[in-house]
Amino acid sequence: MTEQRVTIHIANGIADVRLARPDKMNALDPAMFAGIADAVDRLTATPGLRAVVLSGEGRAFCAGLDMASMAGGGTDLDIHARSHGEANLFQQVAWGWRTLPVPVIAAVHGIAFGGGFQIMSGADIRVMAPGTRCSIMEMKWGIVPDMAGFALWRTTVRDDVLRELTYTAREFDAAEAAALGFVTHLSDAPYAAAMDIAAAIAGRNPDAVRAAKRLANLAADASAGPILVAESAEQGKLMRSPNQMEAVMANMQKRTPTFTD
Repeated sequence: MTEQRVTIHIANGIADVRLARPDKMNALDPAMFAGIADAVDRLTATPGLRAVVLSGEGRAFCAGLDMASMAGGGTDLDIHARSHGEANLFQQVAWGWRTLPVPVIAAVHGIAFGGGFQIMSGADIRVMAPGTRCSIMEMKWGIVPDMAGFALWRTTVRDDVLRELTYTAREFDAAEAAALGFVTHLSDAPYAAAMDIAAAIAGRNPDAVRAAKRLANLAADASAGPILVAESAEQGKLMRSPNQMEAVMANMQKRTPTFTD
């Protein structure tokens, strides 16, 4: 992993992924961008993966851009180049969690500013500690959110709310973030809560979970017709498949299922 900016530990099908620059509150420098994108690539290619928990080490989830590092010419990346499918590198560090085949649960504490808030938003589910400080902060620096935020937020909050927070760059707390729809759950122990959710997901048919994520991603863009067709197609592949039959038998026999990947 690039300069150890991101760590990955996998157990029982769950990847524990941590932003690991605690001395800088996990602020985003070129090495962090590269490390996160590399983590997404590695996890995409990892067999047997069922869920991901994404968190930050130290006092914060992510304080956003390390402005000194980025202003110092730490990267000459062309932001117009689509280096990761539809995304550039900066967008991939947030968008990549949405396109990862398995669910991602973000455990957020301390600070989630700017790019850090966008990375958090890429997760399927977001658990935040009360008192966490949040901001769509880019306007403070005279720029706009460009790390996939707008593509991610359109399914979470009202348009006028997003506009107000973006235009003003004001800070808001975890309670407001949850009330507005950015956050799924508030928890005094967000990492433990995220791990509990991941464990519950890992206990379900992995084929069905991945299919459900594909459908949820499609629903953000497609009209009703393609969604209805996709539901039928996914269900057709699942019905009477080995893992689906194992789910049925385990429920009938009141035992823990044993799924294959």
